[in-house]
Amino acid sequence: MDSLVSTRWLADQLGADDLVVLDATMHLPDNPRDAAEEYAAAHVPGARWLDLASFVDTGSPVPKAVPTAEQFADRLGHLGITPESRVVLYDDSQIKSAARAWFVFRLYGFAKVAILDGGLAKWKAEGRALEAGQTPVPPSEFPVPTRRPGTRTKADILANCDQRAEQVVDARDAARFAGEAGSGSAGHIPGAANVPFPLLFAEDGTYRAPDEIAAIFAGAGIALDRPVVTSCNSGMTAAVLAFGLHLAGKLDVALYDGSWLEWGSDPDTPKEQGAAR
Repeated sequence: MDSLVSTRWLADQLGADDLVVLDATMHLPDNPRDAAEEYAAAHVPGARWLDLASFVDTGSPVPKAVPTAEQFADRLGHLGITPESRVVLYDDSQIKSAARAWFVFRLYGFAKVAILDGGLAKWKAEGRALEAGQTPVPPSEFPVPTRRPGTRTKADILANCDQRAEQVVDARDAARFAGEAGSGSAGHIPGAANVPFPLLFAEDGTYRAPDEIAAIFAGAGIALDRPVVTSCNSGMTAAVLAFGLHLAGKLDVALYDGSWLEWGSDPDTPKEQGAAR
C-alpha cells in the first residue's frame, strides 16, 4: 500500500479483512465545527473514529504533545487495530489533520499506514457511499511499540539556532511567520524557512505531485540533501510538511512537537521577524 491512496483505490478495498479506515478529522479550537458530530452524521462506510484531538500526551508540558507509546497502543487496541492491519486515514479539515495522525503512526513504527488523497471532501464530491452512526468493533491487544527519534524538543531547536545542523521550515502563513501586526505572532524561529502548508495542495484538495512538492521546498531555500525539521503553530500542519517531504522521497525529517505554542510563549527563546532570508 502506498503512503497516499486514491478514493477509487479505497472504494475498491473497502471490506477487506485487514483494512481499517480511520476518520482523523480535527478542527482548530476557534472553528465552530464539531468533528465528532460530523463523523457520526456521515463517514466513509466502516470508518472508525480516531478522535485525534484527544490523541495527545496530556501529562507532557509540551502543548498537544504526541501520545506516549502506551497511549498509542491503548488507542489502537480500542479501535481494533493489529500490527498486521492496513490503516487508511482521512480528514475533512482545513488543517489536513490526517497528516498529524500519519506522523504519529509512523513515529511508532506502524508502516502500513496511508492518507486518503483529497480526504472526505473528494469522497463526497464523487458521490461515493456514506454511513452514519458509530462503527462498533471488537478491541484488540496492540503491543506497546518503541518510539522512533522523529521529534525535536525546545532544547534541540535552541541548540540548532547556533549549530544550524538541521534546516527548520515553518508551515504557518506568511503573516504569522513574519510577525506582522495583527497576526498574533511575534515572528519565527531564527533561520527558519517558510512553506505555508496549503501550497502543497492542488485546487481539488489532493497533494501535488512529488516533483512539484520538492520544487516548492527548494524554492523556499530548503536543501533536500540536508536534514529538515518542520514546525508550525501547534505541531499539526508541521506534519503536513513532513508528509509532503515524505512524498518527495525525503526520509530524514523530524517535527518540532512544541512548535510556536511552546517557542512563542517562552520569553527567553530568540525570535526573528520579517520574511524568510
